[in-house]
Amino acid sequence: MDRALLKDIIDRYEAANFLVNRRLNAMIRELMPDDLTVDQFSTLRYLRSREKCTSSELADIFCVGKSSITAIMTRLFDKNLIERLPDEKDRRVIYLALTEEGKQVCDRMEDKIHVLLAKYIERFPEQEAMKFIETFEKLAKEMMQP
Repeated sequence: MDRALLKDIIDRYEAANFLVNRRLNAMIRELMPDDLTVDQFSTLRYLRSREKCTSSELADIFCVGKSSITAIMTRLFDKNLIERLPDEKDRRVIYLALTEEGKQVCDRMEDKIHVLLAKYIERFPEQEAMKFIETFEKLAKEMMQP
């Protein structure tokens, strides 16, 4: 690919990504219960997609230090949204999982986010929306490669 074209594509991607993420985070923050942060919700959402996971896995997934995850987990535990489960074979390993209340909070927020995003995605023809998400998923997959 021509370097000038590549630079233009990267600049356009960064500008659009910045705007979409900034606006989307602001809109999601408005939907959030008062006692829940976007980072806490992101953590709940990830836990919802898994049965259980460790703090180390969360730190890796969110690209943050283990101390940041520990602080988030403590707050979510104090709100009765997650539980800590010791591994049956190795008591040093602690798994994190959503409580029933955590699942309910996550489900309610996901419903609100789906309604929010549907307002925008429905403006695109189905084929265009599918091509966009396929390309975006391809970018995500490439970024997971070493």
